[in-house]
Parts: sequence; structure tokens; C-alpha cells
Amino acid sequence: MCGILGLVTTKKGLIDTQSKKLVKNILKLSESRGKESAGMAVLSEEKIEVSKLPKPAHILIKSKGFKKIFSENILATIGHTRLVTNGILENNYNNQPVIKDRIVGIHNGIVTNVEDIWKKHQDIKRHFQIDTEVILSLVRKYYRNSSNLAESIRLSFREIEGSASIALLFEDLDVLALATNTGSLYIAADQKSVVFASEANFLKRALRKSKLMSKSAITQILPSTGLIIDLKNLKKFRFSLNKKNLKVIFRKTNRKIYDISNYPKFLDPKFEIKVSNKIKADFKSFNKKIRALKRCTRCILPETFPFIEFDQGGGCNYCRHYEIVKPKGKKSLDELVAPFRAKGKYDCLVTFSGGRDSSYGLHYVKKVLKMHPIAYSYDWGMITDLGRRNQARLTGKLGIEQILISADIAKKRKNIRKNVLAWLKNPDLGVIPLFMAGDKQYFYFANKLRKELGIKLIILCINPYEKTDFKFGFCGVKPDAQTFYRLNLHNRMKMAMHYTKAYISNLSYINSSLWDTLSAFGSYYFIKHNYLSFYEYINWDEKTIEKTLINNYNWETAPDTKTTWRIGDGTASFYNYIYYLMAGFTENDTFRSNQIRQGILSRREALEKSEFENMPRWESIQWYCDTIGIDAQKTLEIINAAPKRYKL
Repeated sequence: MCGILGLVTTKKGLIDTQSKKLVKNILKLSESRGKESAGMAVLSEEKIEVSKLPKPAHILIKSKGFKKIFSENILATIGHTRLVTNGILENNYNNQPVIKDRIVGIHNGIVTNVEDIWKKHQDIKRHFQIDTEVILSLVRKYYRNSSNLAESIRLSFREIEGSASIALLFEDLDVLALATNTGSLYIAADQKSVVFASEANFLKRALRKSKLMSKSAITQILPSTGLIIDLKNLKKFRFSLNKKNLKVIFRKTNRKIYDISNYPKFLDPKFEIKVSNKIKADFKSFNKKIRALKRCTRCILPETFPFIEFDQGGGCNYCRHYEIVKPKGKKSLDELVAPFRAKGKYDCLVTFSGGRDSSYGLHYVKKVLKMHPIAYSYDWGMITDLGRRNQARLTGKLGIEQILISADIAKKRKNIRKNVLAWLKNPDLGVIPLFMAGDKQYFYFANKLRKELGIKLIILCINPYEKTDFKFGFCGVKPDAQTFYRLNLHNRMKMAMHYTKAYISNLSYINSSLWDTLSAFGSYYFIKHNYLSFYEYINWDEKTIEKTLINNYNWETAPDTKTTWRIGDGTASFYNYIYYLMAGFTENDTFRSNQIRQGILSRREALEKSEFENMPRWESIQWYCDTIGIDAQKTLEIINAAPKRYKL
């Protein structure tokens, strides 16, 4: 989820100017994995100093604290770029490196059972919100009992559910310890130095630019393994996270740890739902009218659906023109992926949001197809902590490296805020996709990664029944059988004209998000989407998917809804509330209608499911409003008062 990096050298070869430049370059490159905070720890003969900020890496590098600790004689350094999960970034105690129990540690991943671990181990005390703390406390506890560092790390990982790649420096041991359960750690070494990073490409690019260790091969620390480096002579001790390790004695030291960061003094705020009873009562009133709408007698689409037409029997044109989706089958998929399969090497990139469809796809590619995938995720600021935890569960359990590209999340959220506030001035169903424009660069970075990694196969795991063409319909574009991201030129222009008119009539849309929106439009509709669509081959079965994920991976469901669809997407509950209140239906209705046509659900079952799935997820809506910085109560009042496509 984050980026970790570092460099160690022998005493005679103190980290020189060129090596420091190398570290800075890797730190800047690692910012793509997390732009919300950054930190660095440096180890000298007498001490370990830490400097961190709730700011991106490129700002940390210019800070006084960073310059101070980097000007000294350094034997080792470790750094971190953070994508925030546990603990808000403004409270710098939650940022990394973390200092706990005489250890300075950095961690990429998420410990998903952190609360359970703290409850189990009453003898270790919790001070912070960040999950990394519990890893450090466990390592110290087990080392105190055994003096076997490799075993202490192994036993700590045995307690962890989720993903973890770590680097540890110690006050009392002259070593750097690295370990991973996903394989998201790479090293390069020569006789004088060892450098590591979360991604091989970061090392490759930084080493090429610095011309250091140019002849050194980049190797991976494999999933479920670790490496302890003796800082005195750079001797390396490899160990397993799956089996007991022999005890190795390392040189004792007595360094002091100093954190020179300037910490804000406040408590992390508590989450609170602030939606009034009047808002909830108004929804109930609207809901009665929506349930009374005329609906297709075959599916459940209402009369308010764009371009809908009913025949004499009450069936709709979408049912008449629907074509049954027939999966091509596992045999065809096996034949297709066979030429790409590379024994012991990464052979495909699986697009991975942490939602149920991509999670099951990743499971299937690894366990059934026996491929060696890299999971690719693009975080634009609206993936919830639940979604991130589910990503960690899958990658940690499967031992799969995850390459996460993080947008400038603060900037993305500001852009969303500006577009939502502009929309609230003149609610228009046709331009609601502006709220989600920031995620469409997902496709651009997938293509870029394929080129950088030399991986030819990208596997896309999109549910074939999740077509949401009605969003085009609100722009005057008649939905048809086109695929997810393909519209003919005429319809693209028609949609663009609707947006242009919206911009002209509401100049608030002309803001800093404009370039992001244009870039998203290009990524979605114009760049090549040469991907293997997983569910074109494997039957999408809701019960099988949910059972596999929950039983095998302890996959987490949302507390505010019974559905497992889009629960890791922080924006879906908000825009679906708008669609439901203003148009009388949501994505759930189109999804369930396609299942009816496919013969998966009866109309009665679909109605029952959509009725509870369309209920407002107040907790998620509150999270969304808080995250982008708008008032939930005022926002919902405007939505409730907006023009409706049905009679009141």
C-alpha cells in the first residue's frame, strides 16, 4: 500500500554524496505508492534519528529535519512514503517510520486483525492508531523471550492477517531486518552497499541514473521470506516465515533513538453520522412514490429509465434486445493464457480494486490457473479502508506482490469537492460521472505498467452484468449493446456536447479539476484497452464468489449494507443515493435486471434484493462527505429538493 526503501553500507564506506542522491531518487519514485506523508530514519554509530512529515516525499526532502539528519555520517537509512489507512496523517505519530519498543520500523501493507492482536497480547501496550506499531511490539516481545531475531519476526508474521513488507532498525542490534509475505521487496548489492525498495522498477531507474552498483543484479525477497543484514560487514542471513529458523547471534549495540519531527498535539477525531431525522423521513416519503412507479413486467427497470419503452405486455425494450452472455469456459481461458505462463516469473497483471469481482479473479488466476500474477491497483482517494483491507487480505494470503499507484489524493479529493459543489448549484443527472472522473487514469497506468514491467497480459475482472449505460442516457445518448468503455464517435460527441452545455450554464465546473476530467475522458474512451476480460470466460456466480472470498480469505463485508457490491468504493453510496432520489433507480436495478434476463434471478428475487440494496448507506455517505470536505446535512437537503423524474 505504501513505499519502503533504504540503503546500508559498511563502516569504512559511509554513505557518500552519490549514495544519498540515490536514496533521494528512490524516495521520490516511491511517492507514486503514497503521497500523503513521508519519513526517513538514519542510523549512525551512536544513534538513530527520525524525521517525518504529513507531506509528500518531495516536500520532506526539502525540510530542515531531513537535511539535518542526512548531513551526518550515515551507516544505514530507511524511508517510507505513505498511503493513509490506519490513523489520520495529520497526527504525525501515525506516520512512518514508527518508533516502538527500541525499534524503528517501516511497513508496506495492512494488518487487518490488529485489534484482535492487541486484545490477545495484554502484556504489550498500544500507543498509536497505526497498525505498524503492533508488528514492532510483537517482534520485541518474541525477541525478548528467545533472543532469536529471525524466529521473532517469523512468529510475529504468524500472528498477522493481511499484507506486510517491513524494514527494521534496532537500538540494541547492529542489523537491518527485512521481511515480506507478498514479495514486495527488492534489493541490489555490491561489496560496499545494499539498497532496497518496494518495486524492482524503482531500483532499476534510480541505479541507472546514479550509475552506482550498475553491475549489481536486482533480486526479489520472495514471499514469506526475510533477510537480516549485519551492518558491520553486510553479511546476509536469509530466513523463512513458514518454518522454524536456527538462532544466529548478532552484535549488540546501544544506540539512542531520536525523533526530531514536530508533532501536532491533538487527538484523532471520532467518526459521527450527522444525518438528521428529517432527511431520513423525507427519504421514506420519496421511497413510497418510487416503489409505486410502473416497472417492466420482465425486469425491474422503472418508467423513469432513459429511453425505456414498454410493449403491450408491459415488457421493456431493454429486455427485448438483451443477448444472453455465455462464458467461453475454463478450457478456452487455459488455452488463451498458456502462451503467457512463465514458470517462476510474473506472467500477468491483474487489475485489482479489492472489490469482490477483482478479488475472486485474483484468487482464480493464482490458485486455479496457476499463473504468477502481479496485482495492480490505482488509488485515487475514494477506495475505503475496508477496500484496502480486503486488498491486503488477498495479497497477504496468496503471497502476491501488489503494485499500487497512488494519485495525489489530497488534490483528487479537492477536485471532487469542487465538482460536487458545482453540481449542487444545478443538479443534473447527466454530469454525475464528473464525481468519478478521477479514477479513469486507472487504464492509463495499467498500460504504462505493462510496458515498464514487460508483461504482455493484463487481466481485467469486470462483472459482465454491471453495465451502467443509463449514465450516457441522461446525456441524451441512447444506451445500446456497446461495451463498458466504447462509444462510437457520434455518441462521444453527443455526450461531450451535454457536458459543454453544463459547463457553460454553470461556470463553477471550470476549476482545477478540468484537466483531470479531460485526462479521464481520454483514458476511458480513447487509449487502447487491450485486456483479457476474465468474466468473458468464467461464469460470474455471486454465491460462489462470496463463499470463496469470505471462507478462504476472511474477506470483509460492510456494516451498513447486506450487499457485497461496491462496498470498497467510497463514492458509490453517494451517487446512487442521487440516482435513486432523482431518477427512481440505481445501478443495483440495472445489475439485477441483467441477472433476470440472464436467468440467474427471478423477478421477485431481484425486486427484494434491489429494495434493500437501494436503502441509503448513511455511514458511507457521511464518510464521503467528510472525506471530500462538504456538509452532509446541507448536501442531502439539496439532493432531496432537486427535480425528480417522477411525480411527487
